[in-house]
Amino acid sequence: MFDVVVLSRLQFALTIMFHYLFPPLTIGMGVVLVYLEGMYLWRREAIYETAARFWTSLYAVSFAVGVATGIVMEFEFGTNWAAYSRFVGDVFGSALAAEGIFAFFLESGFLAVLVFGWDRVTTRFHFVATIMVSLGSIFSSIWIVVANSWQQTPAGHRVTAVRRDGQPWIVDGITVLRAELVDFWTAVLNPSTLNRLTHTLIGAFVLGSFFIMSISAYYLLRGQHEDFARRSFTGGLLFATIASLAALVSGDSNARMVAKYQPAKLAAFERHFNTGPADFFFIPGGLSLLLEGDRRAEVVGLDRIRPEYRPPVLTSYWSFRLMVGLGVFFIAITLYASWLRWRGTLFEKRWVLWVFVLAVAGAFAANELGWTAAEVGRQPWIVHPSVVYSGAGRIAFDTDGFVQYRLEEGLLTRNAVSESVHRNEVLGSILMFGLMYVLLFWVWIYVLNDKIQKGPQPVHAREHTTTQSFFDTTAGRTLHEESLSEAKEP
Repeated sequence: MFDVVVLSRLQFALTIMFHYLFPPLTIGMGVVLVYLEGMYLWRREAIYETAARFWTSLYAVSFAVGVATGIVMEFEFGTNWAAYSRFVGDVFGSALAAEGIFAFFLESGFLAVLVFGWDRVTTRFHFVATIMVSLGSIFSSIWIVVANSWQQTPAGHRVTAVRRDGQPWIVDGITVLRAELVDFWTAVLNPSTLNRLTHTLIGAFVLGSFFIMSISAYYLLRGQHEDFARRSFTGGLLFATIASLAALVSGDSNARMVAKYQPAKLAAFERHFNTGPADFFFIPGGLSLLLEGDRRAEVVGLDRIRPEYRPPVLTSYWSFRLMVGLGVFFIAITLYASWLRWRGTLFEKRWVLWVFVLAVAGAFAANELGWTAAEVGRQPWIVHPSVVYSGAGRIAFDTDGFVQYRLEEGLLTRNAVSESVHRNEVLGSILMFGLMYVLLFWVWIYVLNDKIQKGPQPVHAREHTTTQSFFDTTAGRTLHEESLSEAKEP
């Protein structure tokens, strides 16, 4: 039952799901930090800088854990998924290289200024550093989503068994196929990139805003830091309301994209077994109406997918259902809270504040469920082949009546694992990483709780004493005359 393929999939799922707790959080919080510092520069009210400093400290902790957990996945490509890496390396490697050059270096390069540069660089330059860190996290997500979207809807490549020097690709005496990049921008802008990127970023914005509202509501319930908490909650609520409504729009667009390029995944999402009019939740013909504008329109069911190419239905169905359900809950609670805020009674409703304290767990879960639905619904493919369409623009079926794929473009998950890795080795690494991640999670929670219990520290104008330019400050660091962290011995 638990062979090397299943264990390798389980290991990657555990590592990426733990890692994925942090990137959406930092992406969402990064935009809020830009807003807070921008408001401080505009209004010069100390409360905005107080808020920016506090949320920056929580951002830094989450960023650090996210980086530490993300590195592991890149090693797994080589240790567990060598056959996959050979197949996608030319395409996937280009996207990861772009992520490192254009995103990670930008984000990490300005992170020290963001975290330690308070009162050491000018407020304007610190604001620039905050923007760069936020943009870096967004750019990073762009290239990661590009790489993953190419696996969902490959484009801009050719599959060949011949190297660029004309020699065959041979591994252990066997000729292997490899996806070779032909058109970089076609691969980047593959059919699912923009839809999936938009939905991913919106999910991050929802999580970041609910995280801020959760902590702010906690302070309000305890009667602590009330001015700070009210302003933080109000800003987070506005952001969350817009993002939650936007998720509904982007989700509809994603469903149409999945129906066109991955009909088996959509059928699994809806447990649509027989081709014909399809329901949506409890609405008869609702899916047909959403996709085709006609309740009687035919939607491809799992009966038109070859049994060996059908995704796991139960996991796909429930992860999708729960994600959508949480999205509807976010819309309802943010609209209701916005109405209460407009009436001026929001902060008197303690039960609403308690809902927001706990709702951040739902925001984390929604992001994880979205990833689960997208990845499990793609199975049994690790690189999903293109669907063949007829000249009339309809899905083509083979002589047996099943959906026709360009099979040479795809790679089955069972064929993607490393040839030399063994079951016990993967099982041992799962246990080791599991222990490490439990400890990392405990450290993250402990440090967050410590900072939350201490609360935001008020900022006063007298603290801003620096008259140094950015270049003067940089020179002081380079010559080891000063320390950004103030930890340097006299």
